[in-house]
Amino acid sequence: MKVLLQRCKNASVTVDGKVTGSIDHGYLLLVGITTTDTEKEISYLVDKITGLRLFEDSDGKMNHSITESGGSILSVSQFTLYADTRKGRRPSFIDAARPEVAKPLWELFNHQLRDKGFVVETGVFGAMMDVTFTNDGPVTIMLEA
Repeated sequence: MKVLLQRCKNASVTVDGKVTGSIDHGYLLLVGITTTDTEKEISYLVDKITGLRLFEDSDGKMNHSITESGGSILSVSQFTLYADTRKGRRPSFIDAARPEVAKPLWELFNHQLRDKGFVVETGVFGAMMDVTFTNDGPVTIMLEA
């Protein structure tokens, strides 16, 4: 499982001209599920994401977690995080989980974040989405389990 975490001032996702998720400050999470992922990887990354200290304190140091900052989460399924570009010019997505496996795991990931008390907005699994956000910092971190 890979999650590209981007600390943001705001973020939204639109599908077919309709906003499906929107947050003020917090995290935009691009979530990739691979063929071997289980609930174990999800739980690990949920704990990691919610515990990371990426928000600034009064001294300008990254000392506060998303919990302490009162941030929200926008979660977007992103199978292209598993693109293999080592050969040729067209990426292979063989390591990305099939939709029937990936969708329930992505939904479980979002559910676990909500169980920790976060507002979690989402994109639409498998849809063509327009994602807009203002990266804060910029702070962008790749997490992998």
